[in-house]
Amino acid sequence: MAKDENLPLFATKLAKGRILFQFYSLLIFVGICFIFAYRLSHIPAKGEPGRWAWMGLFFSELWFCFYWFVTTVVRWNPIYRNTFKDRLSHRPSHIPEKGEPGRWAWMGLFFSELWFCFYWFVTTVVRWNPIYRNTFKVRLSHRYEKALPSIDIFVCTADPVIEPPVMVINTILSVMAYDYPPEKLNVYLSDDVGSDLTFYAMLEASQASRFSKIWLPFCKKFKVEPRSPEAYFRTAVEPLGEPVMAKEWSTVKILIDGREFEAMDIQGQTLPTLVYLSREKRPQYHHHFKAGAMNALIRVSSRISNSPIILNVDCDMYSNNSMSIRDALCFFMDEEKGNEVGFVQFPQAFENLTKNDVYSSSLNVLMELEMPGFDGNGGPCYFGTGCFHRRETLSGQEYSKIYNADWKRWRNRSVEDSTSVLEETCKVLASCSYEENTQWGKEMGLKYDCAVEDVLTGIAVQCRGWRSIYFTPERKGFLGLAPTTLLQSLVQHKRWSEGDFHIFASRHCPFVLGYKKIPLKLQLTYCMNLLWAANCLATLYYVIVPSLCLLRGISLFPEITNSWVLAFVFVIIVHRAYSLGEFVWFGGTFKGWWNDQRMWLYKRTTSYFFGFLDYILKRLGFTNSTFVITTKVADDNVSQRYEQEVMEFGTTSQMFTILATLALLNAICFVSGLKWVIADVETLVREQFALQILLCGLLVFINLPIYQGLFFRKDVASLPTSVTYQSTMFALLACAIAVY
Repeated sequence: MAKDENLPLFATKLAKGRILFQFYSLLIFVGICFIFAYRLSHIPAKGEPGRWAWMGLFFSELWFCFYWFVTTVVRWNPIYRNTFKDRLSHRPSHIPEKGEPGRWAWMGLFFSELWFCFYWFVTTVVRWNPIYRNTFKVRLSHRYEKALPSIDIFVCTADPVIEPPVMVINTILSVMAYDYPPEKLNVYLSDDVGSDLTFYAMLEASQASRFSKIWLPFCKKFKVEPRSPEAYFRTAVEPLGEPVMAKEWSTVKILIDGREFEAMDIQGQTLPTLVYLSREKRPQYHHHFKAGAMNALIRVSSRISNSPIILNVDCDMYSNNSMSIRDALCFFMDEEKGNEVGFVQFPQAFENLTKNDVYSSSLNVLMELEMPGFDGNGGPCYFGTGCFHRRETLSGQEYSKIYNADWKRWRNRSVEDSTSVLEETCKVLASCSYEENTQWGKEMGLKYDCAVEDVLTGIAVQCRGWRSIYFTPERKGFLGLAPTTLLQSLVQHKRWSEGDFHIFASRHCPFVLGYKKIPLKLQLTYCMNLLWAANCLATLYYVIVPSLCLLRGISLFPEITNSWVLAFVFVIIVHRAYSLGEFVWFGGTFKGWWNDQRMWLYKRTTSYFFGFLDYILKRLGFTNSTFVITTKVADDNVSQRYEQEVMEFGTTSQMFTILATLALLNAICFVSGLKWVIADVETLVREQFALQILLCGLLVFINLPIYQGLFFRKDVASLPTSVTYQSTMFALLACAIAVY
């Protein structure tokens, strides 16, 4: 018994197969060195056509190199945590001489490749040594079952149309049904628009009805998973072979009734506390979107339940694993390392993904490899949902080695004031003027003035000395809804990339804020995400300039007979082959990987570009911050096309205009290049422009859905005629400028 008391509550293990990854990284690095050697030794002379294009390509490659470096940092040391319920680039020796054609295009390509190289290095560091963790919930129950702390659960919603009340209520019911003492669960719903529909839906489904009285004991009695009623009844098979369960099944499936405050369920168990909050808003006070709602919930909950652990989930992300709380507590309550844990982040996962993930929304590689890499390098970032927080970390408290969590000091709700007194007190805490001249949004609570307040808050918590944990259970802890249209996905990534770059370019940059506070490898790891927006520059250069130089007859890559071409071919084949293997290893398909490559291109040329541009405009004072909510529902026709993996356009958008323009530009240049190849008797064109034609052809092939939307599809989800006209005009104009 004494020996068992000293056993840890969780285990950490390193990822397997890292030698292969490290060898692959070394090969890529060698290939990149050869590419840069070629670029620097073949710079076009001053005045030579293509000099500027060459220079631009060089800078693009510099960027790719830099970003590769960042992603390598992220992947260098991933770690995985498990639960036991019972236990690129190229260039230097061929720089064109001054006056030689394509010199500046060549230099631009070189710097782009340097960037790709850096970014590859960062992603490699991220993936170098991932770790995985296990938890021992039996030990937790054995030691602390009667002393388990209470849990405050925050659910935020802001629009009853985009986020339907039925979906919100299913999320609430799922977290009320955790396998945890119900008297220690406190669920808070923040409704930022004060919707009567949402309020009465919650009232009917939970507090004023008998539904929760029946649903919660039903879940625990039959060990139901998942515990969202809608998700369970949609996927479960009716248990006709079990008369007792079948009877209760029928009762639960049709019953929507009620309960009074402090009522018991049908088995005499106390039901979880449920609190509805709608903040006061006035035009003269900024409400700070979701971060403001979270901070109001932190204050209000401190007066009502004041639980030491806070779980926050998005309203569309229901609980899919009833043991998630116990998993998280294995980290917080571990005798050896638990006191240093600030938050435990669960992965994001989605239930509505298609077989080949047409919009690349699964984030499998990010969640299964790169986030464990974050963990191995010092701790994951905070996603904004599916995260368990220690309350002190959200109150601005710094970690100290003498800190010792006292789980007994937290108040129990049974000794609280009367409901009427609490309501009046909480009205003050949730008022729009309460935060004036305070540290809320600065040193306390979630950070303000950033589109990704979650990431910024996580960095601040880590810089105060707290450790973050990434935990990937075998059964996903939470399931949400992925975007079902292309525009939704692009807009979502635009907000993320803009917010991330805002952090990188501010005093909150990990290299500044985290100096001597978090490990250098974790600072580099953060760059993988924070530099998403900056990727647009090198990518756009690579997509546009080589194609236009092909149209003009300027070669930017070594001839096919030149030995330098081997460096390019080697890096391209090895890097993409490894990417494919990695994607399939984590549950993807070949077609899914190809869709991922397409979305990689689309996001870098639109989402990241507009995110980067909007950040610059905001710094210049031309625009203000906005928070765009991604719709969680789609009409039947949209859903049908999504399930058939037909790309959804159907509306005018600047993003679609850019995508269509780039697709048409590359199509024109590719046709022109093929024309030269066919007419070339002495194979000079094929030798000089083979790689450029191949790159252009690859871009054409990856843009096939765009061409279908422009010219072949006639359904309402095709690209509008106005987008076709605009993109055609812009593409022809760019080609004309390049030629003349």
